[in-house]
Amino acid sequence: MSIVAGSYEKFIWGFKLKSLKKSQTLTLTPLFSYPSHLSPIKSVAVAGPVAASGGTDDSVKVYDLSSCSEIGTLTDHSGAVTSLSFFSPSSLSFPRNLLSASDDGSVCIYDADPFVHLKTIAAHKKGVNDLSIHPSGKLALTVGRDSCLAMLNLVRGRRSFYCRLGKEASLVKFDLSGDKFYMVMEEKVCVHEAEDAKLVFEMENPKRVLCAAPGSNGLLFTGGEDRNITAWDTASGKVAYCIEDAHSARVKGIVVLSRNDSGTADDDPYMVASASSDGVIRVWDVRMANREKPNPLAEANTKSRLTCLAGSSLKSFKGPQVVSNAPKRAGCSDGRFMIYPCNADGGSSRISLLQSAVVHVSLGVAEKLTALAQLGQQFNFDILKLCSYVISRLYKSVSFDLRPYFIKDYG
Repeated sequence: MSIVAGSYEKFIWGFKLKSLKKSQTLTLTPLFSYPSHLSPIKSVAVAGPVAASGGTDDSVKVYDLSSCSEIGTLTDHSGAVTSLSFFSPSSLSFPRNLLSASDDGSVCIYDADPFVHLKTIAAHKKGVNDLSIHPSGKLALTVGRDSCLAMLNLVRGRRSFYCRLGKEASLVKFDLSGDKFYMVMEEKVCVHEAEDAKLVFEMENPKRVLCAAPGSNGLLFTGGEDRNITAWDTASGKVAYCIEDAHSARVKGIVVLSRNDSGTADDDPYMVASASSDGVIRVWDVRMANREKPNPLAEANTKSRLTCLAGSSLKSFKGPQVVSNAPKRAGCSDGRFMIYPCNADGGSSRISLLQSAVVHVSLGVAEKLTALAQLGQQFNFDILKLCSYVISRLYKSVSFDLRPYFIKDYG
């Protein structure tokens, strides 16, 4: 299990949650820590061997946790990166896409294999506070400083719904099933039906909520200025249990951990990791929450002002790659380049390979012709027909004002 935290001092911290063989206790083993951004880090995300961080320097950094190294930078925003989220289909051991939200009001969609910018969606008139991807990968919800809620169609790559809220929401989260979503407005936590956005419950916290993470069985974990970790039962709208005084300062990040990211294994030790602005990261077994003063399973002190936390239990032997000179706009105009995978099993069929070639064909004529030749030899394609198909699909994908330049470059 990997845990990554970002700090106000521009540092990124990586830990591996391991169990000691002799004592059977858990420990947070440091993987790396260094100043990865030029200014404070506001958001982090982890999926398997890949991690990403966003800062107020308008950039997204990508990391390979298997080699404990930074592998590239994504610079497609013109404002601070406020939220990051990976989409990992249940059939794959590697994230399929990365979404990033920014203070410039936009949401960027990236292919995660390799990291290529696919689309930028203007989601809000002001900055985006948070985003959440539906488990199906077909849509996402965002809330912004314009006091609005937006729904993004990730298949078509556009905003499909936009409405004004009574108050600015700081957080939005889907539950694990995708049937409900939660919005946080200072001390208030609202539960809505995902189908029609109907309000189900309004739950009141004593103080402002700063972070939230959905758990299994309809639980929602929150933390904030009350320094507690509260588990809400969203079926009844009441507090299921609470770890009081989990930290000595406000809680800035919560992650629900299990042996698999789907969180459906009943025999998993139900663990929750939390980070505070006092610099301490703690891992809790929430089954011990009913005790008078539960002790954390593991703890690490970064001695820095932590701002965000992310974790993942997904295992993969594949390493991430970043394509720095990828086109700003790539993909098919009918939306097939978007988040929803071409195949249900994520397999490499002829069609998905062709679509992948369309996305990456502009990376360099020589190397792409070599790659296309290898594809054609592998699947017995006519290489001239294959190149013609790819070029024609790429031509249809670019905007009309860029097509003269496309003709000049590709003939």
